[in-house]
Amino acid sequence: MDTKKELSSDQREVLFRTLKSRFEKNKNRHQGLEWASVQSKLEFHLNGKGSLEKLWSLHQMEITGGEPDVVGFDDNTGEFIFYDCSAESPKGRRSICFDREGLESRKDFPPANNAVDIAAEMGIDILTESEYREFQQLGEFDTKTSSWIQTPDAVRKLGGALFCDRRYDHVFTYHNGAQSYYGVRAFRGKLRI
Repeated sequence: MDTKKELSSDQREVLFRTLKSRFEKNKNRHQGLEWASVQSKLEFHLNGKGSLEKLWSLHQMEITGGEPDVVGFDDNTGEFIFYDCSAESPKGRRSICFDREGLESRKDFPPANNAVDIAAEMGIDILTESEYREFQQLGEFDTKTSSWIQTPDAVRKLGGALFCDRRYDHVFTYHNGAQSYYGVRAFRGKLRI
């Protein structure tokens, strides 16, 4: 992860161009929303009126393979909601266990990191189960991979963690030990801008 939480002008230009292209190619994800409004919000943050860290977080979603796109707008807060919309779980975040406790409990062959810490470093939130299920109505995602989701404290206290995927045209929620990790499991995040 980058330690400096701002983007160069070249990085911003590439990010904005990529986001615009993805937005225009996937209109079903954000019906009723216009790119000009999204761009205006992004530029608001760019011009120092908002948070440059939000743009940095969006860039982190992109460079780790999340392919972020707008999936909604919150009328109450005036924020656009971005989710990782890559067809499969983000490649740059795979082979990680659920959280720090799970990582530290792993005796043999521990993974390099964990989903909760990576999301915090990136400045994004891991999707909840209901968000993941709503997201799956926008397309077919994780048909070959799986994604960690936020786990209720009661499950986590017993050593477990939850993940979801899509198989047989259905969305499934499963459990695993929080210390487990697989080459096809990452996490999907969201960011409000």
